[in-house]
Amino acid sequence: MKVIHVAEPIKKDLEKGVNFLREFKKFAMRGNVVELAVGVVVGTAFGKIVTSIVNDILMPPLTPVLGKVDLKNLFITLNGKFYTNVEEARKAGAPVMLIGNFLQQVVEFLIIAFVVFLVVKQINRLTVKSAPTPEGPTTKECPQCFSVIPIKATRCGHCTQPVALPSGLPSQP
Repeated sequence: MKVIHVAEPIKKDLEKGVNFLREFKKFAMRGNVVELAVGVVVGTAFGKIVTSIVNDILMPPLTPVLGKVDLKNLFITLNGKFYTNVEEARKAGAPVMLIGNFLQQVVEFLIIAFVVFLVVKQINRLTVKSAPTPEGPTTKECPQCFSVIPIKATRCGHCTQPVALPSGLPSQP
């Protein structure tokens, strides 16, 4: 008769759980996952900044210019009847195309896109530009007459001495 200790199945389940946690930790600490998490957090904060710029800075001066225009009240009913507002049409069960709501969303998108453009343009202006990486040499010196010749030359144009191609360049036929 085989005797099974109660602790053995618990120990196996515990090992599975520990392995699962190790695997999850390895996954979560990979560079892409951490970068994605940081990107989401920064993107959320940036979205709040853009929304504040639009609502608190741009819209107050535009409101007197535009007046009390509310595009959300423009709608078309598809049953051919006239309703004074969207709520009345919805209560009557009429199918409604909210043209004004769509136009309002387009206007808000354009304003937000313009603000994002301005912010990104300023951020790009403030970032330090790195120096361009120098390109490789374009000339070399002839070992016989010490004239400067193109780097791809196989013979010197002055003394006709054969010269070797620098490493990394394909040989010419």
